[in-house]
Amino acid sequence: MYFNSDLKTENTYDAIVVGSGISGGWAAKELTEKGLKVLVLERGRMVKHGEYPTAALAPWQLPNGNRMTQEELKDYEKQSRHAIAPATKHWWIKDTESPYTEVKRFDWIRGYHVGGRSLMWGRHSYRHSDIDFSANAQEGVGTDWPIRYKDIAPWYDYTESFAGISGLKEGLEQLPDGKFLPAIEFNCVEKKVRETMFAKFPGRVLSAGRVANLTQEHNGRTKCQFRNLCNRGCPYGAYFSSQSSTLPAAEKTGNLTIRPHSIVNSIIYDAKAKKASGVRVIDAESKETIEFHAKIVFLCASAINSTWILMNSTSEQYPDGLGSSSGELGHNLMDHHFRAGASGEIPGFEDMYYFGRRPGGTYMPRFRNVGKDKQKDFTRGYGYQGGASRTGWQRNVKELGFGEDLKDNIGAPGPWVMGFGGFGETLPYHENKMMLNKDLLDKWGQPTVTFDCEFKENEMNMRKDMITSAAEMLDASGAKNIRLNDPKDNAPGLGIHEMGTARMGTSPKNSVLNAHNQVWDCTNVYVTDGACMTSAACVNPSLTYMALTARAADHAVKELKKMNL
Repeated sequence: MYFNSDLKTENTYDAIVVGSGISGGWAAKELTEKGLKVLVLERGRMVKHGEYPTAALAPWQLPNGNRMTQEELKDYEKQSRHAIAPATKHWWIKDTESPYTEVKRFDWIRGYHVGGRSLMWGRHSYRHSDIDFSANAQEGVGTDWPIRYKDIAPWYDYTESFAGISGLKEGLEQLPDGKFLPAIEFNCVEKKVRETMFAKFPGRVLSAGRVANLTQEHNGRTKCQFRNLCNRGCPYGAYFSSQSSTLPAAEKTGNLTIRPHSIVNSIIYDAKAKKASGVRVIDAESKETIEFHAKIVFLCASAINSTWILMNSTSEQYPDGLGSSSGELGHNLMDHHFRAGASGEIPGFEDMYYFGRRPGGTYMPRFRNVGKDKQKDFTRGYGYQGGASRTGWQRNVKELGFGEDLKDNIGAPGPWVMGFGGFGETLPYHENKMMLNKDLLDKWGQPTVTFDCEFKENEMNMRKDMITSAAEMLDASGAKNIRLNDPKDNAPGLGIHEMGTARMGTSPKNSVLNAHNQVWDCTNVYVTDGACMTSAACVNPSLTYMALTARAADHAVKELKKMNL
C-alpha cells in the first residue's frame, strides 16, 4: 500500500519525514495535503491499520498467562523495566539489537515500526498554558521559550479537532480548555470525590482525563468500545494513532511514500548552500547505504533518535553534529517523574458498579505554585492521574480460604479503591544529557547512546508533596486503609516522555531550534518531536508535539513558496 520499490532510482522528494509516530504522522499529513511529495522513513517494519496480532485475543489465548519467560527476557533487559508482556512484546525493541549505556539509570523504552509509539501511548492529551511557556523566563531557569500560548493555541484547536480528544471544560488558567468530544463519564465514587474536592479544597478540580479516545464517531472512525486493550493496537481506530488517522489522510493525497526498514544515519549538509540536501539511510535488511534528497527534512524520530541523527551528522563546519553550535545539543534531557501518590478504600457504594473497562480515568490539574499558592520547597507543579474502581477476584489470591465461602468471595466485587498518581515537572538541567557512544555499536554498526541524567532536589521535594497531598485528599473523602506510593526505583525515562535534547530558544547561542522548530544552523531542517521542548510542564506532551508539528509544516510550505528554503 505504501512501499515504492523504485526508491533506489527515484530518490528525490519535496520533503523527507524521519519517523512515523505521532509527530511524523502529522508532518506527513500536513505536508502531503499542502501538495508536497513526501517520503516517510521508518527504521522499523511496516504495520498497517488493523494488523495488530493480539488485539482480539482473550486472556486464556495468551501464552504463559501473558508473562514473559526468563529466556525471552534476555532480549529485553531494559525494555522489561516497562510492563512488557506477550500481548505487546512485538511493539518493543530488543535491547540485544539496539543497546544503550547509562552513567546514571535512564529507562529508554522504544518501539520501532510504522506508527511508532502512537500505537502504544497513554493517550492523555493536554495543552500547555502560558504559565508553562513563561516559567523559564520568570524563574531564570534554562532558557526562555520563543513562543507563548497565543502562538500555538490555533494549532491546538486544529489538531484536537482532527484527532478527537474527549474531555471536560473546566475554565482553568493552568490547563486551557480545548475542542472536546464528550468526556468519558465518572463513576459514582469519582463523582463523590469530585464534589469533596470542590467543597474542601478550593482550587483542586477532579476532572475527567482528556484522552484521545473517541466517545462518539469522529472523522470516519468508530467510537471507543471500552475494552481497555489500547496498547495492543485498536482495530476500530477508536483512539488516535498514525495508522488510524494521519497516515491514511496523507495516503489519500497520492503524495505519500513510506519506506520501512530505513535507519537514518545522518543528514547530508551542503556547506556552500548552508542547507541540508537530504539524508543517508542504512537499509535495515540489506545494510546497504542509500541517499535520499529533498528540499526540507522533518526530524520526528522521537527526542533521543532525532538528536542522535543531528549528533551523528558531522561535517567540517559542525564537527560535533548539525545544530551543535550553541553547545546545547544533547543537553537538557527531561522526563516527567511519576508513580508517587496514594490510594485508599472508599466505603459505601457497595450496590454500585460500572459498565465496561474505560481507557481513561480522572485527572486533577496542577494546583501548586498557581495563583496564590506558593511552595517554599519546590517550583513548578504536578497533576494527578487516577480513578476509582472495585477490586476483583485477585484480592483473594493471598488469602486462605476454601469451599463455598471462597467461591462467594471470588464471585463478588471487592471494595471501591480510589487512587491519585502524580505526574510532575522536571526542570531542564544542562548537565542531564545524552552522548554518542562509538565504542558500543548496535546491530547495524551504528553508535549507540549513553545517558547521564537524574532527578534532582526540586523533583524530590515535589514528590514528597505529591504523596502528602494525595493522602490528605483521600482522607478528606472518607478513605480507609490509605496506602502511600513512593517507589524507590524511580528514574528518568519510564514516563516515556523524553524531551529537550534539541530545544527551542530565542537565540542561536542558547538553543538548537528557533521559534518555528528550524535548526538555527540549517533552516531547512525542522525538529518537531520531544527533542524541541524547552521545558516539560507537568502534562503529557504528545498533543503539543502534534500542534508544533502542524504549525512547523505550515511554516515550511510558506517558506518554500517564498523560495526561502
